[in-house]
Amino acid sequence: MPTQNARVQSPPPNRAFIYIAAIFAALGGLLFGYDTGVISGAELFLKNDFTLTTFALEVIVSGVLAGAAAGALLGGRLADLFGRRRLLIVTAIIFGLGGLACAAAASTAILIVGRIVVGLGIGLSSGTVPVYISEVSPADARGWQVSLFQLAITVGILLAYVVDYAFAAIQGWRWMFGLAVVPAAIFGLGMVFLPESPRWLAAHGQIDRARAMLARIRGTSDVDIEMREIVEGIERGQGPRGRLSDLFAPSLRPALIVGIGLAVFQQVTGINTVIYYAPLIIQSSGISSASGAILATAGIGVVNVLMTIVAMWLIDRMGRRPLLLTGIAGMVITLGVLGLAFHMAGRTGALAWLAVVSMMVYVASFAISLGPIFWLLISEIYPLKIRSSAEGLAAAFNWGSNLLVSLTFLTLLQMMGPTRTFWLYGAFAIAAWVFSYYQVPETKGRTLEEIEQFWRSETRQQPL
Repeated sequence: MPTQNARVQSPPPNRAFIYIAAIFAALGGLLFGYDTGVISGAELFLKNDFTLTTFALEVIVSGVLAGAAAGALLGGRLADLFGRRRLLIVTAIIFGLGGLACAAAASTAILIVGRIVVGLGIGLSSGTVPVYISEVSPADARGWQVSLFQLAITVGILLAYVVDYAFAAIQGWRWMFGLAVVPAAIFGLGMVFLPESPRWLAAHGQIDRARAMLARIRGTSDVDIEMREIVEGIERGQGPRGRLSDLFAPSLRPALIVGIGLAVFQQVTGINTVIYYAPLIIQSSGISSASGAILATAGIGVVNVLMTIVAMWLIDRMGRRPLLLTGIAGMVITLGVLGLAFHMAGRTGALAWLAVVSMMVYVASFAISLGPIFWLLISEIYPLKIRSSAEGLAAAFNWGSNLLVSLTFLTLLQMMGPTRTFWLYGAFAIAAWVFSYYQVPETKGRTLEEIEQFWRSETRQQPL
C-alpha cells in the first residue's frame, strides 16, 4: 500500500457536519438491525394466529433475506446511476411500507410478502449506506464512521429485543413489526437534508457541485488537495462509469475475492442463527419461559452494542487486520464451547447459562471483527466508478449466504443436533481466519484513492 508521506496534508476539517451526515445515514443500519432482530421475539407468538410448520417459520424468517439479496444487487447499480442520497430516501419509504404490511398481515402469505419488502429495504441500505459514509468521511476517521453503520445495526437489534420483551406479555407481534415505521420516518427525513456524495458528483462530471458539497461537508473552502485526488482517481479509472465485469480484471480480482469471501464467511460462521433464533436456542438450553428467553437474548444484544463501540474506538488505532483475526479466533473458541454445552448430558441451569455466556462471548468476538470490518472493507476497497455496484454484489453474496444459513438452521438442528451444528459453524470460522490472514489487506489511514491505486500496483503485497 502506498504511504501517506508524499501526500500534502490539508488543514483539519470541521467534523461536526461529517458526524451528522454519518449518523443520519447510519439510521439505515438501525432499520436493518431492527427488522432482522424483531423476528426472534415475534416468531414465538406467530403460531397463535397462523398454522406454521418448521419450514413455514424458516420462510417467514428468511423472506427478509431473499428481499435483501435482491435489494443489495439492484441497489448498488441504482446508487451508481442515480446517487447515494436519492436511493436512501427511497429506501426509507420501502422500510416504512414493509413494516406496515407485516403489522397488518392477515395471512402467512401477506406476512411473507411484507418481510420480502422489508428485506428489499435492508438490501438497499446495506449496499449504499457504507459507501455513502465512506465517501464523505476523511481518511483518518473513515474506519469508525463507516462502523457507525454496524453500530446502528446492533442498536437496532437490541431495540428489537427490547420491543419484543415489552410486548411479549400481550403477545403483540403486530406492534413488534409495526414500530419500525418510526425510525424509517426519521431516516427518510434526515436524508432529505443531507448532501449527495462529492465523489459521486465528481464521477458524473459535476465538478463544481462536488467541490461545493465537499467544502460544505469539510467546513472549509480549502478542499483543493482532496478534490485533486478525487479527480485524479477518476482519471486513473479511465472514466466515471464502470461495469461489474471490471472486477474480473487481473488488478482488481483480489478485491473481488476479499469482498465476496468476507461476505460469505460473515454468515456461514453462524451469527444470524443467534440473531434470529436466540430465544429458541436459549429455551432449548434450559430456560423455558418466553419472557426469560427474550430477556437473555436482550443481554446478548447489549453485548453486541458495547463491543461494536469498542471496535469503533480501536479500528482506526489498531487497524482492520488485528481486530479481524483476533475476533474470528474468539468465534472459533466460543462456537466450540457452545457445542460442548449442548453435548453435555443432563442439562442443568448452570449448563443453560454456559450456553448463554458462550453466545455472548461469541457475539462480542463477532462485534469486533466480521461484523463491522466486513462492511467497512467493502466500502473502501473498490474503485470509485464501480464502488456501489461492487459493494452491492458483495452484499448480495452476504444476504444469499444469510438466506442459506437461516433456511437450514432449524433443519440442521433436527438432523445433526445443536452440538454438531455449532461445531460445523466453528469449522467455517477456522476457514474464515485462514482466509483473512492470507487475503485481507490493511487499509487503515489510507485515502480511498490510495487504496484503489494499491490494487493496481504490480508490487502489491499483503501485510502479515
